[in-house]
Amino acid sequence: MGTVLSLGSTLLLGLMAGFFATYSFNVNYAMLEVNGEMYAIVQSLFNQNVRHAGFFFCFFGAGAAPLLTAVYWFTKRERKSGWAWLVIALAYILGIIVFTRFINLPLNYYTESWNPMAVPEDWEAIRASWNDANLFRAVLSIGLFAVALVIRELWKPKAP
Repeated sequence: MGTVLSLGSTLLLGLMAGFFATYSFNVNYAMLEVNGEMYAIVQSLFNQNVRHAGFFFCFFGAGAAPLLTAVYWFTKRERKSGWAWLVIALAYILGIIVFTRFINLPLNYYTESWNPMAVPEDWEAIRASWNDANLFRAVLSIGLFAVALVIRELWKPKAP
């Protein structure tokens, strides 16, 4: 059971790392090439179309699964693995989920409120703020995925 939980946690962390990295290192660069009208339209479409069950499962699951994995290893008295997974879970929950709630989502809602034919004068600053925030999520999620891979390789608990 612990191996399945660890594997599932690692997979979800990897999926989210890939999602944020793809956006930061591909989509955001393409969006730097468009004007305000096109940015308002496309960014709003991205924001609206990412709201589906698959994304929510991965986004929230990448926080919940490591937490469940930590609890499992603590119950098996594998403290080192339990603490490692707990740190990953808390870092993801605070650094991705809570950060998204208070930084990215308000920017998303603001962008979605724009009239594409009359974007606000600060639209480029808003784009830069959103890009910076997403880059933070990309770097953090890649780091958490890397730590999960290391934990799985170095600390193979004895429990089945």
